[in-house]
Amino acid sequence: EVQLVESGGGLVQVGGSLRLSCVHSGFPLPDYTLGWFRQAPGKKREGISCISSSDSSTYYSDLVKGRFTISSDNAKNTVYLQMNDLKPEDTAVYYCGLDNAKVDPKIPCNYGMDFWGEGTQVTVSS
Repeated sequence: EVQLVESGGGLVQVGGSLRLSCVHSGFPLPDYTLGWFRQAPGKKREGISCISSSDSSTYYSDLVKGRFTISSDNAKNTVYLQMNDLKPEDTAVYYCGLDNAKVDPKIPCNYGMDFWGEGTQVTVSS
């Protein structure tokens, strides 16, 4: 059974930083894509950053490019999202996802993942 567990969300002021973590387990293949999505109230879930396990290539949405950094530690089965210069519009539930594909990470970031965590709330106060 594939499991993903996010942590690191919370309340932060405008301009502040947070680091999200996601530990995954149970996926049996060596090649996959990990990513971070977010969903604000009344809006669709959107992919913001993804990373390939095979070559660590990354994709960022224009909404977060230059402010967020995705990284992974394959030995720890963990993916991170460092979020800097946070804005009120970054407020959302952040989900970690895993996709069973060895492709350009932009693709699953735009079309969705095979497996999801339960999410962690990020609230940016002004």
